[in-house]
Amino acid sequence: MRRAHTMDFGSQVAKDGARFALWAPTAKEVSLVIDGTDHAIPEAGNGWRRVTVPGIRAGARYGYRIDGDLVVPDPASRFQPDDVSGLSEVIDPRAYAWGDRDWTGRPWEETVLYELHVGTATPEGTYAALEGKLQDLRDLGVTAIELLPLADFKGSRNWGYDGVLPYAPDGVYGRPEDLKHLIDTAHNLGLMVYLDAVYNHFGPAGNYLNAYAKTFFTERHQTPWGAGINFDGETSGRVVRDFFIENALYWLEEFHFDGLRFDAVHAILDDSETHFIGELAETVRARLPGRHIHLVLENEANQARWLARDEQGRSLQHDAQWADDLHHCWHVLLTGEDAGYYGSFADKPIAHLARCLSEGFAYQGEPFPALDNHPRGEPSAHLPPSAFVTFLQNHDQVGNRALGERLSALSDPAKLALARAGLLLSPQIPMLWMGEEWSATAPFLFFVDFAPDEELNKAVREGRRKEFKSFAAFADDTSQIPDPTAERTFLDSRIDWAEAERAPHRSVWADTRNLLQIRHQTVVPLTKTRYLGAEASLPRPDAVDCTWRYEGGRLRFVANFGDEPLTIKRDGLQLIWCNGADCDPTHDTFDIPSWTGIFLTGVK
Repeated sequence: MRRAHTMDFGSQVAKDGARFALWAPTAKEVSLVIDGTDHAIPEAGNGWRRVTVPGIRAGARYGYRIDGDLVVPDPASRFQPDDVSGLSEVIDPRAYAWGDRDWTGRPWEETVLYELHVGTATPEGTYAALEGKLQDLRDLGVTAIELLPLADFKGSRNWGYDGVLPYAPDGVYGRPEDLKHLIDTAHNLGLMVYLDAVYNHFGPAGNYLNAYAKTFFTERHQTPWGAGINFDGETSGRVVRDFFIENALYWLEEFHFDGLRFDAVHAILDDSETHFIGELAETVRARLPGRHIHLVLENEANQARWLARDEQGRSLQHDAQWADDLHHCWHVLLTGEDAGYYGSFADKPIAHLARCLSEGFAYQGEPFPALDNHPRGEPSAHLPPSAFVTFLQNHDQVGNRALGERLSALSDPAKLALARAGLLLSPQIPMLWMGEEWSATAPFLFFVDFAPDEELNKAVREGRRKEFKSFAAFADDTSQIPDPTAERTFLDSRIDWAEAERAPHRSVWADTRNLLQIRHQTVVPLTKTRYLGAEASLPRPDAVDCTWRYEGGRLRFVANFGDEPLTIKRDGLQLIWCNGADCDPTHDTFDIPSWTGIFLTGVK
C-alpha cells in the first residue's frame, strides 16, 4: 500500500521529474534554487508560480530565491533536513510501503487518549524509540496516542507550538518515513494515532511568508501572537484556507493519522459566512467517508455549536472539545488552588463538577470571573458525554506551571485515586498525560531553542520570569524558575519508564490498568448505544451523584468529598468499582467514606 496526498502546494514527484509550486503574491521575482542551480519560475496567475524540472528525484534539495536575494524554504516542505532556514528536501511519499492496508480506525467511543511529547516521552526522544513503548500502552488499555505538534520549529527542542512549516515533521525526531513507521506499527497493534495541529499562528523564528506573501496575514484581526492569519481576505482568503485544509488532509491521507486536535481555535479569527473550522471539518468528512476520522477542538469559548450530532448521534463536524472546565473542577478539589482561572471554579467546585459531568460545560453563557465577568460558553446539556475529552493533566496544565509540577506532586494520593477513577470510568473520552499512569516524578517544563538568536532566547527567558512575578511564591525571587532556553530544562522533562516498576508507582500503574479494563468491559459497550441524557445532584453540599442514561442502561457515579460518610442505595444497579470500606456488591446500601466513590451500572 502506497499513500500520497496530491495538492497544489509544494513539490510533487512525477515520472519525468518534479513539479514545484509557490504562492508568492507580493514577490516581484521568484526563482527555484535546486541542487545549486537557479530556475526561473513563470507567473501562473493569482500569485502562483509553477515550474516542472526534468530529472529531479527524491532527495534533491531546493528553495526559492525571492526578489534576487533571500532564499527561503518551501512553505509546504515535506521535510527540512537542516532546520527551518535550510533548503527543503524533495520527498516521494509513495516510497514508503504501508503494512496497515485494512486499517480504517476505531469508533470514537473506544478512545482512551494518551497525550505525549515525542522529544521527552523516551530518553532518545525519537519516533523509533517511542515505537518501542506502543505495546506497553496497548497493554495498559490505551487505544490512541496523541502527538504534540510536529510542524518544523526552530532549533532542537520545543513543545511544537512554535512550528513554522506545517507540512514538515520536525527532523529532530527522525525522518518522515520514521513517523510513518511509528503510525504503521501503532495501527498493527490496534492503536489510533492523533496529531495536534496549530492553525492559529506561526512561531517567532523561521517564518518567511511575509517576504513573498504578505497578504497571508491581516491587521484586521489581532491575536496574542500579532497579526491574524488571513482566513477571510477578499483576494487571499481562499488560498490561505486551502493551505491549512490541505494540511489537515495531508496528515490524514499521506501519514494515515486517525484524527487531529486543533489548537486554540478561539484564536482563529474569521468573519466569513462559513467559519474556517466549519469548512475544514466538512471537507474532511466529505473526503474520507470510509474511515473513522476524529476531529477535536481546543476552544476556550466553549462553543457547543461545533459539536452537533445528527439523529443517529454521529458528529456533523467535530467529535469533541477538550473539557477544560471539568479539569479545573477536579484541580481545585484536589489542590485547593484558586489563582487565575481556578478562581472561577473555587466558589463552588462540587456544583461545577456536577454540571460538567452531566452537561459538559460548567459555564454555558454565564459571567466568567476570570474574563471580567464577560459571558462564556453555550448550552451543552444536549450533547453526549463523548463530545468532551476529559483529563486531570495535559501538557498545558502541567507545563504552564512555573515549575512544571504534575498533579501527583500537588495532591494527596488517596484523593487523586478517586479523581483517576472519575476520569477513567465516566463516559466522556478520557485522556492521560504521558507518565500519568504511574504518577511519574519528572516535571514537564516549558522549553525552547532559538539559538543562535540570543535576543529571542533572552526575551523568552525574561518573559517567562515576568509571567510569574505576580505569583506570591515568585514575587521576590524568580531565579528558581528553570531557564526555558537551557538544554537541562528539556532533559529534566524526560520521563523515566523504569519508575513504573518501582513502589509506589507500581500500584498507581496497576490501578490505572484495572480501571481501563473495567472501562472497556463495562462502560464502552454502554456508550456505544444511544445517549438519552444525564442528571446530577448534590445529596450533600460536599458530594456529587451523577447518572448517565443510555439505551443500553445506566451508569452512576457517586463521590464523597466531605469528612463524614455518605450512605446511598444501590437502586437495583450493579457495582463495578468502589474504593471505600463498604464494597460488598450484594449490599442494597453503600456507606461511602470521605474522599472515596462508587460506580454502578445496570439496565434499570
